[in-house]
Amino acid sequence: MPAIDRRTMIGAGLVLASSPAWAEKGDPVVATRNGRIQGTRESGLQVFRGVRYGQNTAFHRFRAPVAPTPWRGIVPATRFAPSCPQKANQDATSEDCQFLNIWTPGREPGARRPVLLYIHGGAYANGSVVDPLNDGRHLAARDVVVVTVNHRLNALGYLYLARLDPRFADSGNAGQLDLILALRWVRDNIAAFGGDPANVLVFGQSGGGAKIATMMAMPAAKGLFHRAVTMSGQQVTASGPINASCRTAAYLDRLGLSPGNLEPLLTLPVERLIEGLGAEDPILGGDVYMGPVLDMRWLARHPFWPDAAPQGNAIPMMLGNTLDETRAFIDPDGPLLHGLDWSNLAERMAGELRVDLSPEWIVSQYRAHYPDWSAERIFYAATTAGRSWPGQVIEAEARARAEAPTWVYQVDFQSPTQPKRGAPHTMDIALAFGTLDAPGSFTGTGAAARAASMAMMARFLAFARDGDPNGPGMEAWPQYRLDRRTTMLFDVESRIVENPRGWERALFARVPYIQPGS
Repeated sequence: MPAIDRRTMIGAGLVLASSPAWAEKGDPVVATRNGRIQGTRESGLQVFRGVRYGQNTAFHRFRAPVAPTPWRGIVPATRFAPSCPQKANQDATSEDCQFLNIWTPGREPGARRPVLLYIHGGAYANGSVVDPLNDGRHLAARDVVVVTVNHRLNALGYLYLARLDPRFADSGNAGQLDLILALRWVRDNIAAFGGDPANVLVFGQSGGGAKIATMMAMPAAKGLFHRAVTMSGQQVTASGPINASCRTAAYLDRLGLSPGNLEPLLTLPVERLIEGLGAEDPILGGDVYMGPVLDMRWLARHPFWPDAAPQGNAIPMMLGNTLDETRAFIDPDGPLLHGLDWSNLAERMAGELRVDLSPEWIVSQYRAHYPDWSAERIFYAATTAGRSWPGQVIEAEARARAEAPTWVYQVDFQSPTQPKRGAPHTMDIALAFGTLDAPGSFTGTGAAARAASMAMMARFLAFARDGDPNGPGMEAWPQYRLDRRTTMLFDVESRIVENPRGWERALFARVPYIQPGS
């Protein structure tokens, strides 16, 4: 049994202290299938933070999650619970991290409001919905129920041990199974919070979108959500079991453990498990990658190869990216951009591409098409189109070929607070949640940002209600089809165009795209 560290005890105490005296007069108390919880009233909403949907994973390391056991009394749900342990900085982390948060306008019987469930980014390694950018109050004020979910990440959620020990048959997709357990909790309990269990939209940014794309190919997730929005996050292919096994070997070697004896993994302090993530990835280089695995148990096919997983084709889906994705990853004032000119553009760009094309040829094509563009502009355009965009194009076009209900957007809104960042990766989080003033937002709070946010929120809410982003009084947004590639551009004045950046799409479609981590 793993040692329970101080953060685990503190985190559990924040959520599990149970006493009816905790509830202030008028604070909402809800009876879930596991027991009663007490939230708070905030600005006309009822808010429940740190709602347990799974047992402490410290006691189930590298195994499928376990639903909570029933409790007596009233458990406070007034504070965020700890996030999953990770290399990134988080205020509180613990293996006891299977908690969700709920914002609802009311719990009246029969309300049956659309449910919007958000899955955070950070690839499969880091992140948390405790981030103020993910606060659900602005969306919930529009008469929907918002749910945000934490779950296992990195080695805790995706270390593939199934080929080494049958006890860990679920290990390569444990993080995905956490999300499926959370969705089951929503199905079974959300009506008590005014939500409609038959109308659940999942949306997620970056890694969150990739997790959604993966669930669309997982039979265990079938029927648990009814619309999907992926925001700068795609998963064309999962990690193959042989590559995943190589990564596991590198990880175990970093920890000084033998593949023939995994018992120490169950008792090591969680900090040591996180230190092991510094192992060099034998396929990609850099820190070892952990993500969903084609384990033939929970994931028996790739999400979008050789086509869109048929299970997901009946689910209406929106896919989006930002215009300048890589301006978030590559510092405009950093070493790759310092002294950038035509003589070194191709060389500096090469390491940032995810398709194997001659960088010199790419530069020549951009210069011929856009003779007025600077070396910096071409650098960011090409790295975005050759790194962050191909997965979305592949997914959208696979669904179009299947005639699945699909809409595509692009965020063009340029940051007024950090103009060198343009419209970077993560820009759409604040716009979609309306959290323009949250730390980490690129949007600013001016009239232009409010206009872009209102447009984006309106489309997301229409999509949540009806499975179609077209509402009364809105410009018609046609589905994405290969003859037109219609795309919504969210900006100060949002507009609909056909085949934006079509030349760049065609340029990078000349060669195969290999999903990083596969």
